[in-house]
Amino acid sequence: MLRRVVMLSLSFSLASYSLGAQEQRMIKDDDTLRYTYTPLIADDANASIKMSGGKVTKDNFLRRVVAYFERSTEDRTFEKRIDITFAGGPSYSKNTSFGIGLLASGLYRTDRADSITQPSNVAIFANVSVSGFYAIGITGNTIWSRNRHRVNYAASFSSTPRTMWGVGYEAGRHNPEVNYVEKSYRINADYLYRVMPNLFLGAALNFQHTRGIKFDNTVYLDNEKTRYTATGIGLIAEYDSRDFIPNAWRGVYLSVRELFFPKGLGSCGKSLWRTTVTADWYRQVWKGGVIATDLYAEFNSEGTPWPMLARLGGSNRMRGYYQGRYADNDLITAQVELRQHIWRRIGGVIWGGVGNVFSKLRCFDWSQTLPNYGVGLRWELKKRVNVRFDYGFGKQTSGFMLNINEAF
Repeated sequence: MLRRVVMLSLSFSLASYSLGAQEQRMIKDDDTLRYTYTPLIADDANASIKMSGGKVTKDNFLRRVVAYFERSTEDRTFEKRIDITFAGGPSYSKNTSFGIGLLASGLYRTDRADSITQPSNVAIFANVSVSGFYAIGITGNTIWSRNRHRVNYAASFSSTPRTMWGVGYEAGRHNPEVNYVEKSYRINADYLYRVMPNLFLGAALNFQHTRGIKFDNTVYLDNEKTRYTATGIGLIAEYDSRDFIPNAWRGVYLSVRELFFPKGLGSCGKSLWRTTVTADWYRQVWKGGVIATDLYAEFNSEGTPWPMLARLGGSNRMRGYYQGRYADNDLITAQVELRQHIWRRIGGVIWGGVGNVFSKLRCFDWSQTLPNYGVGLRWELKKRVNVRFDYGFGKQTSGFMLNINEAF
């Protein structure tokens, strides 16, 4: 009797287990290995189908979109080759007017066993607007060998309706505008090698081809050509202790870049040089609050053609100014920004800054320094990767910008 009860109990247990487990068999050479696994129900956050009253139901589209973006801020770079998120919607900027933009932001690790090195990042974007503007491009950096090697890159193609006022502060303030269309191809690539903790040395490659068409008139070109090609090669020295390049909370970034544009590798008619200096500092001042400062300077050689001049304004520095209204050989800007986390994925910023364009350093005029300030909203697309909405103000100007990653 006891033996029958034991056998029945054992049979019942095996039958119950077989409902949740499946047996597999693998034969290799003369050995046989049996193993079992138990299928698991997918996590609700990942699944687009659920059990309801014994029936299989699908989440509606809105719920799936919400679930998609809920998981986008998790750090999944240790489990995926690349953790990428897509987004899109309306866009606007002072230069390009209203449009539709699409972007993909991805984080990845070249060594998923390395939890010390910050992840690499890539952003791919495409935009088209009612003004006739269109652009497509990619930016990012790749970090490997425990931060010993870095490659930074950016490539873009664009066709942009633009406005020109001439060269210099006085031209930007008082000249009537001239409209044209600028078609541009740009490629930038840097390789950096760490020689000491946080200190990097490397080489830079820059290629740009710009063509201006449909000018109202060419009076501001001063007999220059309407198209130019230039290839630059150079050296870089950087000190970088930032904790995360696209959105630093702490650290220092110092960069000196020297580019040489040989006459034989372009159509500028002469050899040119460009020096850029960047000094950034970041610090957390209280819970969720970060102070960020940025000093930027660009110096070009005399005879630099109009498409390669330093242009004040844009989406990163002197936000709110039309990029290119104030243009000259040299430029210096400075800004301070307070970034504050507000709630969940939402954050905000306020900033203030100044900028100046001039033909050469000895011609710098403090009275021609332009003010800049503004406010912005941040939405976290991925972990510490923000979509930013900024509204900037300047001297008799203002403008709205939509972009990805912090301004600096």
